[in-house]
Amino acid sequence: MTDDRSERPSVAAPLLSVRGLTQRFGGIIANQDVSFDVMPQSVTALIGPNGAGKTTVFNCVTGFYRASAGQIVFNDGRRLVQVNDLLDRFFIGGSHLVARAGIARTFQNIRLFKDMTVLENLLVAQHRALDGNLWRGFLGSAHYHRQEDLALESAWRWLDTVGLADAGNRLAGELPYGQQRRLEIARAMCGKPRLICLDEPAAGLNPRETEALSDLITELREHHEVTILLIEHDMGLVMGISDHIIVLDHGCVIAQGDAEAIRGNPAVIAAYLGGEEDLT
Repeated sequence: MTDDRSERPSVAAPLLSVRGLTQRFGGIIANQDVSFDVMPQSVTALIGPNGAGKTTVFNCVTGFYRASAGQIVFNDGRRLVQVNDLLDRFFIGGSHLVARAGIARTFQNIRLFKDMTVLENLLVAQHRALDGNLWRGFLGSAHYHRQEDLALESAWRWLDTVGLADAGNRLAGELPYGQQRRLEIARAMCGKPRLICLDEPAAGLNPRETEALSDLITELREHHEVTILLIEHDMGLVMGISDHIIVLDHGCVIAQGDAEAIRGNPAVIAAYLGGEEDLT
């Protein structure tokens, strides 16, 4: 009898496990032997100076790149998903399969549909549930209309969560920058992810908006059972909300640990701030 215990997710297992991730672009090595774990319902930060390879790691985890070497394993609650194996099934891209497995992301540069309303942006994010029932829609199926109602309920619920319920009928492109950032997070959450990857969510925010973002990330973890992996340059935000921090420099991991361990790490200070001061 075959022993399939290795395929059964463990309660104590990481939600995401990255082992030996290496990404090459021709002769350029963007990441070299990157390894880390993301535990369920934690906030894990990936930091480092510009050009350290942080976004490349994100692109591998979320299926925009196929890693040149290494393993990316995601525990989707039913089975262990090998991200590289998932991408091998398609000739071009596979990020939609990674999203279906339960990994969502936002981008450093906002990618909203700015000529659609705020509400429509969140409905588009739920298109998979409706696409699967397209013929039922043509036939006026009660099930299809129920799915439409559920999509609307989810959209309004997330708009309320991120404080944008009053803006649902405005064009997304008319929102202030900080609200567009929150809308991106709400759109990602409409896909019901178990892991959300936030790429510099505080970029361009003022201190009040950054504080609101910190509160939102904490709420996602504590009240919506979501795990967060983020890239961020705002060290106040990172140190205030992160359970675990991974530091990259020149594509390699140079340190890992909690905020206290990272704050005074000489290698991190030298790489990140030129050795002049502690991270705060």
